[in-house]
Amino acid sequence: MEKVLTNSQMRAADEYTVSVSGIPSRTLMRRAGASIAEEVLRAAEERGLKSILVVCGTGNNGGDGYVCAEVLRGRGADVKVFAFDGAASEDCARERKAYGGEYAREISADVIVDCIFGTGLSREVTGRYAEVIEKINACGAFVVSADIPSGISGDCGLVLGSAVKADVTVAVAEYKVGHFFGDSADYCGKVVKRDIGIVCPPCDYMYLYTETDIKRYFPARKRNTHKGSYGSACIVVGSWKYIGAAALAVEAALKSGCGYVKLVTEEKVKLALAAKFPQAIFADEPDLNAQAIAIGSGCGVSEELYAQIKRLLTEYGGTLIIDADGLNALSVYGKEILKQQKRCRVVLTPHVKEFSRLTGLGTNEILSDTVGLARRFSKEYGVTLLLKGAASIICGEDGAAINTRGSTALAKAGSGDMLTGYMCGSAARGLAPFDAAVCSAFVLGVAAEISSEQRTDWCATAKDIINNLPKAVKYLTSRF
Repeated sequence: MEKVLTNSQMRAADEYTVSVSGIPSRTLMRRAGASIAEEVLRAAEERGLKSILVVCGTGNNGGDGYVCAEVLRGRGADVKVFAFDGAASEDCARERKAYGGEYAREISADVIVDCIFGTGLSREVTGRYAEVIEKINACGAFVVSADIPSGISGDCGLVLGSAVKADVTVAVAEYKVGHFFGDSADYCGKVVKRDIGIVCPPCDYMYLYTETDIKRYFPARKRNTHKGSYGSACIVVGSWKYIGAAALAVEAALKSGCGYVKLVTEEKVKLALAAKFPQAIFADEPDLNAQAIAIGSGCGVSEELYAQIKRLLTEYGGTLIIDADGLNALSVYGKEILKQQKRCRVVLTPHVKEFSRLTGLGTNEILSDTVGLARRFSKEYGVTLLLKGAASIICGEDGAAINTRGSTALAKAGSGDMLTGYMCGSAARGLAPFDAAVCSAFVLGVAAEISSEQRTDWCATAKDIINNLPKAVKYLTSRF
């Protein structure tokens, strides 16, 4: 797992390193600049690029840039600096004075190194800064951004007026929230983390899970087992209008590794799906003995659905996953029942619009503080929350994780139904709610990546993705 820090956590880590480890800030800046220079040289050599322009602001990000330029100059590179005027930070002023190379007045080079702003930017980019950023984006150079593309918020990943579009972003010391959320996926390019010796103090960090982490969720299956050894998943899903929701959820659950999959739905839906899924068990009521129950997908918002959720919260003792219309029912009839005494462990899986309905907040407000709002909601209502997006945040009593796996093939109808079904089956076979959410989001994301490779993002469908779930699991369990 890799740590993902907020701006305030990164500042605390900087201060902790200087005060506790005794490493001077100057040393850290020299290391940061040298790390950026190494990535610039690698990119230039791989592509046969020659001229390099380092664009330096007046803050510490600019200081990293001056160090980078001096290191490149010492390595014999054809490098110049484009410098912004104005009062500089103490560290930036020192490194600017130490730089002994040439300056440029125009934005033109084979490689441009963006060192204008750091992760702490909190204001709209305007004036001369915006003009230079637009020139960087228009000049056709290969762009390397120091820590984060200038103009991207380090805390939420949104563009603050104008932002550099990087080909490579060098995350200095640790990943930041802004590398993964908001607009960042379209601006950061490839994100490369470089260690400079920062020591992170104890804190409730978020984590980015790797393939190796996910493999642990698929231990070797013992030979001396039976279907009862792998749990029962019960899916309360679908209506005649949304029969596909039931089909996708059930099929995903069947491929999760659990022992039984039970479907509770309308009689018409049962008749339509019985021949397609002979492995499934069709029932009239939720099985309170199942290890996991998922409810909401394609059900339609109604008082009846809300009453069913309320009953499960008090009578059911396993893992309850509430999705889609289940979430909308909570929004309409009252989410406060989540605060009442409940027997089961609850997972909510909203996308941003559904989370907006749950919280009463606007989508822009949510996007500007996705992580903070998700973590506070999870704690207040005592649930595991999987807030879905291009990057998803999963948070609960077991911590917080970010999932970045997937492709825009998932931006189509049916993706949430698959996630719900696969998560229900994963929880049924024994994973804790937080782990089931992390595992399911990751595996579905890998299946989507495989589907995009095969069919393109444009043409891959939910059916393609669900067919590639076995390939995703095989990839994760055989290679890592």
